[in-house]
Amino acid sequence: MPASVRFLAMRMLLLFLLSHHGACHSSPSMQPLCHAEEGNALLQFKESLVIHRSASSDPSAYPKVASWKVDGESGDCCSWDGVECDRDSGHVIGLDLSSSCLYGSIDPNSSLFHLVQLRRLNLADNDFNNSKIPSGIRNLSRLFDLDLSYSSFSGQIPEEVLELSKLVFLDLGVNPLKLQKPGLQHLVEALTNLEVLHLSGVEISSKVPQIMANLSSLSSLFLRDCGLQGEFPMGIFQLPNLRFLSIRFNPYLMGYLPEFHRGSHLELLLLAGTSFSSQLPESFGNLKSLKEFDVAKCYFSGVIPSSLGNLTKLNYLDLSHNSFSGKILSTFVNLLQLTYLSLSSNNFSSGTLHWLCNLTKLTSVGFNRTNSYGEIPSCLGNLTQLTHLNLDVNELTGHLPSWIGNQTQLILLGLEENKLHGPISDSIFRLPNLETLDLGENLFSGTVEFGLLKSRSLVSFQLSGNNLSVIGFEQSVDILPWNNLRYLRLSFNKLDGALPIPPHSTIMYMVSDNRLNGEIPPAICNLTSLVILQLSNNKLSGKLPQCLGNLSNSASVLDLRNNSFSGDIPEAFSSDCALRAIDFSQNQLEGKITKTLSNCTKLEILNIEQNKINDVFPSWLGILPNLRVLILRSNRLHGVLGKPKAYFEFQRLQIVDLSGYASGLVIGAILGCAMNTRKYEWVVKNYFVNKGQNLKTRLRRN
Repeated sequence: MPASVRFLAMRMLLLFLLSHHGACHSSPSMQPLCHAEEGNALLQFKESLVIHRSASSDPSAYPKVASWKVDGESGDCCSWDGVECDRDSGHVIGLDLSSSCLYGSIDPNSSLFHLVQLRRLNLADNDFNNSKIPSGIRNLSRLFDLDLSYSSFSGQIPEEVLELSKLVFLDLGVNPLKLQKPGLQHLVEALTNLEVLHLSGVEISSKVPQIMANLSSLSSLFLRDCGLQGEFPMGIFQLPNLRFLSIRFNPYLMGYLPEFHRGSHLELLLLAGTSFSSQLPESFGNLKSLKEFDVAKCYFSGVIPSSLGNLTKLNYLDLSHNSFSGKILSTFVNLLQLTYLSLSSNNFSSGTLHWLCNLTKLTSVGFNRTNSYGEIPSCLGNLTQLTHLNLDVNELTGHLPSWIGNQTQLILLGLEENKLHGPISDSIFRLPNLETLDLGENLFSGTVEFGLLKSRSLVSFQLSGNNLSVIGFEQSVDILPWNNLRYLRLSFNKLDGALPIPPHSTIMYMVSDNRLNGEIPPAICNLTSLVILQLSNNKLSGKLPQCLGNLSNSASVLDLRNNSFSGDIPEAFSSDCALRAIDFSQNQLEGKITKTLSNCTKLEILNIEQNKINDVFPSWLGILPNLRVLILRSNRLHGVLGKPKAYFEFQRLQIVDLSGYASGLVIGAILGCAMNTRKYEWVVKNYFVNKGQNLKTRLRRN
């Protein structure tokens, strides 16, 4: 289940649990008509805003206020959609306009604040155009529940919110808001009755106050991505009524898990992306109500306690990207309710995957870098609801099992960097919902037919590092309208023929180390979102399209190394050039080095070695502030290379190779400042040999 859906379901549960049964609708015959001044206030509030469908993200959103009228049977505001009246007095006590497609801003003197009997106000999932929360909110002093989440309010949360001392439910989450003056401590001190506090996405940038551990009624605390710092108060974990706790994505927030008592009601515990560390306590198994536990990308270590196997209600478990160790079979085999399980990137002992077959409700499996070995078990084919299967970077062997082709719900299949071999079954390419297909860096062989790929939602397609031939690659755009494709990586295979142009959505196009031939079609310049273009080590030829420089607006890496390109380097590199690495080496390029490269202020690597460039030494490259690697060897450069004219020229240069020139080049002071007095041999040893290989590896695998 997507996180957003889980959150909405949970919020509905919380609202149900916190509802006040004393104030509800009664039948029309028993309920008095609403007060005229309150009906007018509601109509004025309606008129102050615009209805726009795009103002709400919920697919089921509709404009509740559209049905508000003053005439006929609908003239009683207590019968209006989203309005709740007290059954005795007729006063408006509840207003739920969530997901009502409202757009605009709320004035501090808005008629909304004339509804002084309001106890519940929900304006979530609208668009208030980055306006501030109006100070008039202080007039609603009887409020118990206030929900302004997902509504594009911005700026500092006003002090007037802290005056609403009766608040039990406060959700201001997912807005560009700040809580700094006043801060989180002032809020906690003022609103002591809180049962639900949701501030996810609000910029707090402070420590979590110890006093928060005194909120004995607190049942739900969401502080995701708030810039929290320091040590998290351990007492919060032990609050007697706490059921939901999310403090994810606060990387500077530290802490440890305490000893948990048997009476804990925790159902959701999300700590991912924090600096929490140490081991999981053995008492963790006392959290018998726990359904979701996420500590991905933290600093936990040690053996996972066997008591975790007692948490039989768990349906979501993410322990990925930590330093957990030991065996995993006995710990997880009894968690039969799991639908999501990720143990990726830990230090677990090696083992097979057969035990996963017991967890028949799994929809998502993340097991990359878990030291798993052996064949992919055939019994995993019984997990018919699988949407995500990631087994990248393990020691898996054997053939690709045929049952994968029957997993029609599959969205992601990741098997990169294993030892799988043999042909790739055509049935895999017919899976209708695939968005990510990653089979790279294996030993697959045979032929892949592009025309079989049926998924129109494909985002990432990776077959690099195999021994594959491809049918229909040169016609891929016509055969496969992958309008959502962003990553196409087919390097180190046996592709031949002309270079095709992928869809305009592509941001990574990597087909190096194949047998492609012919010219680069000018249509490649239409890939205006491209970040990495890697065509190296093919048999491509002809002139480079002059429009290639236009890609520099978005491109970070341009690698055309070791082909047979001729003619001039493209002239026009744009004024907002984003390139960080250019490699035109080992071709037959001529002419001069275009001075528009000076626009590429982010450039770190420039390699034009082994061409036929006929030019003076491009000393003007010294103005590039980030240039670290400059390789111009084996060209026809001439003139004088002297000491930089200013201290800031070539200030970060660490590797320079000017060898192999014709005798016309006279070397003066060899960039003494930039080279930091190091000898050329030292540079070769420490960069070309050690770091150069790492760079090539990153480029090949990214």
